Amino acid sequence: MINKFQRVISWIILICVAIFTTLVFFQMWHNLFKNYFKFEPQNYVTFLVVGFVLVVAAGVILYMIRDDIVAVNRGVLIILLIVFAIIAIVWVKSVPQTQISDFGNFWNRAPDALHGKPIYAFDNDYFAKWAYQTGFLVYVMAVIKIFGYHVVAIQYLNILYQVLILLVSYKLVVKIFDNIKMARITVLLLMVNLDWFALNSQADNQYIGSLLFLTTFLLILQDKYWAYALSGLTLALGAIVRPIGPVIIAGIVVFGIFYVMFKNNKFHLDAIWKFLIVLAIYFAIFSGAGMLIKSSGLNQYGLSNRDSEWKFVTGLDYGSNGTYDQKLVNKFDLTESRAKMSKQEHKVINQHVGFIKQDHRWFHLFYQKLSILWAERSSGIDFTSIETNHSQDTVSTMRYVGYIGSVITIIFSWIGSLRLFKFEFKNGLFLLLLPLMAFVVIQLVIEVQGRYRIEFIPVLAMLGGTGVVAIFDWFSSKVKHKTVNRI
Repeated sequence: MINKFQRVISWIILICVAIFTTLVFFQMWHNLFKNYFKFEPQNYVTFLVVGFVLVVAAGVILYMIRDDIVAVNRGVLIILLIVFAIIAIVWVKSVPQTQISDFGNFWNRAPDALHGKPIYAFDNDYFAKWAYQTGFLVYVMAVIKIFGYHVVAIQYLNILYQVLILLVSYKLVVKIFDNIKMARITVLLLMVNLDWFALNSQADNQYIGSLLFLTTFLLILQDKYWAYALSGLTLALGAIVRPIGPVIIAGIVVFGIFYVMFKNNKFHLDAIWKFLIVLAIYFAIFSGAGMLIKSSGLNQYGLSNRDSEWKFVTGLDYGSNGTYDQKLVNKFDLTESRAKMSKQEHKVINQHVGFIKQDHRWFHLFYQKLSILWAERSSGIDFTSIETNHSQDTVSTMRYVGYIGSVITIIFSWIGSLRLFKFEFKNGLFLLLLPLMAFVVIQLVIEVQGRYRIEFIPVLAMLGGTGVVAIFDWFSSKVKHKTVNRI
């Protein structure tokens, strides 16, 4: 009975993932034809075909290399990691070191904070209303304290985190699918995706956060008490520097209930203690960090979110399709007190909801937001200030090259999501899919930016690896069948 119920839950999750990837797949093609092929079809199609062929060719090579010798597997992985590190370093060297937007806020405020100066001037200032960002500010302060005020330190640490993300993604695929070739191709899809790694030049919290969350998943899948304890630590650290912890926790809790507590047609009482360990350590560390930040005088609000409404103010703005809109921001007096701002924000949210309810505009809003976040460019390249030291033609080319990496991942992740219905894998896959789907849903109602998907691109790359291997396995079986018939 338990196994049957678990299979139903699994199918529901796989169907939701398949619907999501299918929508993104068709939105991606719509975006290509609307914004690229329509204007310069020959150039854009040629770039896409060449990029696709090169990635597939590299994938074929990785697929054909034998995977039954440990030394060979390690050697291939090391080569992939070194090649990516070189590509990432070249990229960082080719873009300005200027830190802009929120990244500049962290980098420019950190030196003053180290000298005891306040990080906010009034209770509606950036670090006052979004106090949870203080966690990453502390990280930036620590980097400056150790390496000095040199942005290259942040950049090379980001590259290190990206390399480790490739490694952890590789380990996760091997753990879940027991397939070395699929793990190699997952790494390949990530390392060619400029849309994913472009922000390593900025003081961005997404790479260190992504590494910590993926490590949390890997530790939980070890199913050992020591690993559960360590996963509580990595989960807490990830949530401190990158505040999407609730989404990750939601996925972990649901996974624990349906796939660890109920396993092999039995109820496992010890699973409750395992996940209580994770959550207890998480809450102890996260709460402790908040209290330390308060007691230090850095931020009297700790790691709290005192302006959760703002994400809905922008996310439910039908006119901007849920993206940041300066015209909307200009309607607010940001120097007002938090109390007055909160009232105005609630008023605007109610206005947004009332407008969307007219003519049932919810579906259109959700559809556009899904496209912006998952099917279009990640916008990561836009935050590098690349236009200040390169020509417009070069910038346009690099943006499209970056998007090609996303397009390839989208195509193969769609195929992979459909193939999962017949592919053998361990239930650990749902530990990755549940947070992904939770993130997809919550982003439908809050502000979206293309770069917000960065943490989950490794999960999509794993689905992409599944799709690539499924295609290669099919061709391989056909070739073997023809060979046997000839004999």
